[in-house]
Amino acid sequence: MSENPVFDRIKDYVTKDDVVLFMKGTPIFPQCGFSSVVSQVLQHVGVDFETYNVLEDMDIRDGIKAYSDWPTIPQLYVKGEFVGGCDIIKEMFESGELQQLFADSGLTKQ
Repeated sequence: MSENPVFDRIKDYVTKDDVVLFMKGTPIFPQCGFSSVVSQVLQHVGVDFETYNVLEDMDIRDGIKAYSDWPTIPQLYVKGEFVGGCDIIKEMFESGELQQLFADSGLTKQ
């Protein structure tokens, strides 16, 4: 265990599922436009993903920013690796890079 129990929880979350989105709200009821966009992109691509609503846990809300060294939410993780926030995910989706990442990771539905 590390010195930081919040980091331990985050690491558990990002390694438990292949695709993890830390967002404000839920995919059904997003609480910010950026979270909504990333959630919709993932749903459109058709990949299974787990979400964590940072508005329900202030430790995670603050901790995820330090964990990834990324200042904003939402944050997307694939196979335990930080991929990016809304702008990066949107750009990757539009270029096809996101779909390729999921395909290369064996996460695309056949």
